[in-house]
Amino acid sequence: MRQPDLSLPSFGAALRVWLRIGLLSFGGPAGQIAMMHREIVEQLHWLGERRFLHALSFCSLLPGPEAQQLATYLGWVMHGPAGGIAAGTLFVLPGAVVLLALSILYAVLGQVPAVDGVFFGLKCAVLAIVAQAVLRIGRRALKTRVSWLVAGAAFVALYMFAVPFPLVVVAAGCLGFWRPEWFKAAAHGDAHGDTPGLIERVLAADPGRLRRQAAGARRAGVCALVLWLAPVGLLAALAPGTYADVAWFFSKMAVVTVGGAYAVLAYVAQDAVHAYHWVRPAEMLAGLGLAETTPGPLILVLQFVGFMAGYRAPGPLHGIAGGVAASALTLWATFLPCFTFVFLGAPLVEQLAENKRLAAALAAVTASVVGVIANLSVWFAFHALFAATVTLNAGPAALELPVVSSLVAPAVAVAAVAALLIFWWGLGVPRVLGICALLGLAVKLA
Repeated sequence: MRQPDLSLPSFGAALRVWLRIGLLSFGGPAGQIAMMHREIVEQLHWLGERRFLHALSFCSLLPGPEAQQLATYLGWVMHGPAGGIAAGTLFVLPGAVVLLALSILYAVLGQVPAVDGVFFGLKCAVLAIVAQAVLRIGRRALKTRVSWLVAGAAFVALYMFAVPFPLVVVAAGCLGFWRPEWFKAAAHGDAHGDTPGLIERVLAADPGRLRRQAAGARRAGVCALVLWLAPVGLLAALAPGTYADVAWFFSKMAVVTVGGAYAVLAYVAQDAVHAYHWVRPAEMLAGLGLAETTPGPLILVLQFVGFMAGYRAPGPLHGIAGGVAASALTLWATFLPCFTFVFLGAPLVEQLAENKRLAAALAAVTASVVGVIANLSVWFAFHALFAATVTLNAGPAALELPVVSSLVAPAVAVAAVAALLIFWWGLGVPRVLGICALLGLAVKLA
């Protein structure tokens, strides 16, 4: 007998969860994946480990922020296209609102010590949250010796040789497809000891559910594609200038950001600073700092760049009004493509899981993603705990190391408190973030 859809959380209950995740998703890709894993898999048990890793592998192959796309995919599985749109939007919206407010403050007043202090504490707390995620996800995803080697190779390739993220993922996927037996124990379809979540139990009772939702997903994907490209084309044809440039430039970024913001930050900075003159070099760094310590995807740094472009735009629409308009246009061009990719690709995900070779390929991709998260965690830790880093070059390898003398003692202290709160006392993320925000505020004001 079919299990009724009512066994899933109601749409309203899911909205509250996605909003909470959106409000608490600090720390860039690693922190956001950690937050979602903790909420969806460990606390709410909506999803089992196998399906979470399978969905994460799929989203890691897409351009754009994989955590936001993961939320969109899970929202679609639960409540169709409306659920996917709600989950993906709420994952981005809180951070976008906060970053818009901070962009206005920055443009008008410059740095605000109190705001810096709160975000300083949050950044330190995220270190402990990310460390917990790397340990838990790695323990569950790395089930064979080869998967450990793939994770290690991905880490080294990114950390020492700056290999593009897409090449790392594609190479891992090809290895899994070529030698599926190496990843048999790690393949998501063969995971042992994984407790099915609520979504898996509903799908087991109603195997045709996702097939019935596939047509709606494809329609939503086509609609998102039209809504994305139509304004870009109209602006280019009818109103060439700053806003048309913003729409076109960030649309290009949405297509090439495989691996998230880190993959294209250098390109964005180069064009935004030198080609378009939207921001100055120091302002680009300030925008990155704001995006790193606000909730939501790190790719929201593009919103800051778009705001500054509109703020300084020639013509009648400039200043704060111009910044808000360009900021909204940037968000539109950046995140509408994400919905397009997820909705058009989501119906294929379940078919991939049924193919042993493709399941092994996704298992290999997941192993490489563990290495990617570890690399991002190290990068984040270096820049949160040290004021300066140095790069050692040896042929094709470049090793970034922190300058020991630049250790920021208050950051270490706040991060240590966060680690104790999470690992020793087992406090939830909202409490940890709140305590560390107050500690950061106290440090900066002192």
